[in-house]
Amino acid sequence: MKKELGISILLVVVCSVTALKNPAFLSATNLANLANIIGLYGIFSIGLGLVIITGGIDLSVGSMFALGGVLLAIALRDWNWPWPLAACFVILVPMILGWVHGLLITRLRIQAFIVTLCGLLLYRGLARYIAKDTTKGFGTAQGFEALRFLAKGRLFRHTVEETVEGVAQTRVVFEGIPMPFIVLIVVTVVMWFVLHRSVYGRYLLAVGRNEEATRFSGINTRRLVASTYIVGGLLTGISSVLFAFYTNSISPSTHGNFYELYGIAAAVLGGCSLRGGEGSIIGIVIGTALLQVLQNLVNLLGIDSSLNFAVIGAVVLVGVLADQILQQRSATKQVRARH
Repeated sequence: MKKELGISILLVVVCSVTALKNPAFLSATNLANLANIIGLYGIFSIGLGLVIITGGIDLSVGSMFALGGVLLAIALRDWNWPWPLAACFVILVPMILGWVHGLLITRLRIQAFIVTLCGLLLYRGLARYIAKDTTKGFGTAQGFEALRFLAKGRLFRHTVEETVEGVAQTRVVFEGIPMPFIVLIVVTVVMWFVLHRSVYGRYLLAVGRNEEATRFSGINTRRLVASTYIVGGLLTGISSVLFAFYTNSISPSTHGNFYELYGIAAAVLGGCSLRGGEGSIIGIVIGTALLQVLQNLVNLLGIDSSLNFAVIGAVVLVGVLADQILQQRSATKQVRARH
């Protein structure tokens, strides 16, 4: 709770400073676009957060985006699959890959870093091979407007027609709520109940704190850890469909590059400890929002966009340092209490 409060205060401060420096930050268009981006990144960041809570890591997310985007474009444009079938297929692929990751990590005891690093390279290579290293896209998205609406649409958007100096114009009264943001809210509510109000969620936190003790208490820790990679794959698959239609163009060599770093940074910033055993869904969402606001600040203030990755690196470092300091203080208090 303290971490969530602290990150919330930091988010408010950053938003206030950005608005003072550039009032365009509070424009309806910028806020709607920002909410859209937060929705897109927040969905898969929650999945990564669950993996981190168990003490794991997943570096293959960005490459899964490339593979999923290529498969979605081919399924819709080349194979002429119905869009619901194509979307389910693209969501299922990362879930299967997550299941494989879980097996390799829990059964063969290969480090999660190594398994997912290999996945990062393997899935990127597969995406490039399948697409023959050419860019795939959806054109005008004719026939799959529903997917485009989920990725770019606005709910409750309201416009009015008016005439200015004899010229008919369309004026936007309300920009509407971006659909990815609504999807994020739904995912957040569901995953909040899963992590914070279910036995499964309590077991996940227990595994992250002490896997050996949890296993001795009769809990199947292997199945629990593997399940987080499957859930992470599910949320990655949903995000890959939305991102594919949001960009409307998938270059297999660059699509999704470093997205896993955005997710990890959001989770760490939101209070997830890389040691495992700590984290909250709300904190991950707030961390995602803060990370995107920081990038928005870089753009609005005219700072060189090449510093985006410097911002991410600084954010992760600050988050890890804060976690380290809190861990040391907690340990010190426990020692004093015993004496």
